[in-house]
Amino acid sequence: MGTSAGVGISHHRNPKVAGQEAAAQALAAAGIDRPDLVIMFSSVGYRQPELLQAVREATGEAPLCGCSGAGIIACGETDESNFAVAVLALRSDELRFRHGLAHGLQADSSAVGRAIAEQVAPELGDDTQALFIFPDGLTCNFDALLRGLGEVLPAERQLPLLGGLAGENWTMSKTYQYCDGEVISDGVAWMVLSGSAQILSVLSHGCVPIGAERTITRSAGNVIYEIDDKPVLEVLQEYLTVEEIEQWLRASTNLSLGFRAPSFLQQQDEYIVRFMPTRNVDEGSVQIYTEVAPGTPVWMTRRDYDKVATGIAAMGDQIIEQLGGKDAKVVFHFDCAGRGKVIFRDEQKQQLLQMLQHKVGADVPWIGLYTYGEIGPVGGHNCFHNYTAVLAILH
Repeated sequence: MGTSAGVGISHHRNPKVAGQEAAAQALAAAGIDRPDLVIMFSSVGYRQPELLQAVREATGEAPLCGCSGAGIIACGETDESNFAVAVLALRSDELRFRHGLAHGLQADSSAVGRAIAEQVAPELGDDTQALFIFPDGLTCNFDALLRGLGEVLPAERQLPLLGGLAGENWTMSKTYQYCDGEVISDGVAWMVLSGSAQILSVLSHGCVPIGAERTITRSAGNVIYEIDDKPVLEVLQEYLTVEEIEQWLRASTNLSLGFRAPSFLQQQDEYIVRFMPTRNVDEGSVQIYTEVAPGTPVWMTRRDYDKVATGIAAMGDQIIEQLGGKDAKVVFHFDCAGRGKVIFRDEQKQQLLQMLQHKVGADVPWIGLYTYGEIGPVGGHNCFHNYTAVLAILH
């Protein structure tokens, strides 16, 4: 049989109708009546439990994994409205799936990593391909989560991590993670893929540095208090208007922090970029998704349209080269919410997506979402990214 997959989308505002419509399209596109696995990505305007229940009922309560995002990505289409859902229905005799949920990221991201690893470890084998994770994009400390995973999983069998942080509609209030019939927040939805089908991944960044090198002078974990011995929010006033600083969403989508990339990442870019999702006005501090030590050099960076467009074109060429003549079976697309409507017009987004999909194969099932952070390996290292596109291709 091999692998049969199909993607369906809906923009209906009624969660029951939207879930049924997207699931029915996915099943029809795959040519199956009951899948082995369902992936669901959705924006947050829906009543989430009702949407999930509708998809579950339409797919025969097949195993389901996914999360919310700032929008969805599918075959030839993106939608960053409050009402959009994408569903992948997949049946395969060359893949095995194990999935689950873990709770409590904000309290202890390391403990969540260990809890996931304890469930994943018995599934590891020579044919295990990757671990997909979808953490809450408002409460995740990725470095701590990764440490927790590493404390349990064997070092000699490093598992590629792929996925993205769950997002929402830029209110910075609540994201959602899905597993079977359960919807939670402040957790991680995860799934392990094993079998004879294989997964490759590519990514591209889209920011450029502005101004001179600066230095982190006070930080703790993933909170940065001072740059060049000044409160971070005071430093940002050198780059942003008063209106942007007061409206933190505008500030954090227009300016990001850049750090010198480690050697294994420099094949991709000279810098790694970090989004600043939250601030503390009283402390003058900002929070990012990974940890940073005092003394670390830092640059201010902005998104660059030409770099984004060039990177997307290059991704298509890399996929074709890595496939080596094989056909892609499914594409998972994790793109930063900061590379969506905040920088591109709808027509631009569609053109870039269609260019990429045409290179890979216009008929390949394609599903993704706009995330609050992207996860994909580089040079054998599992990495967290911002303002980046990550593609995972099943072949």
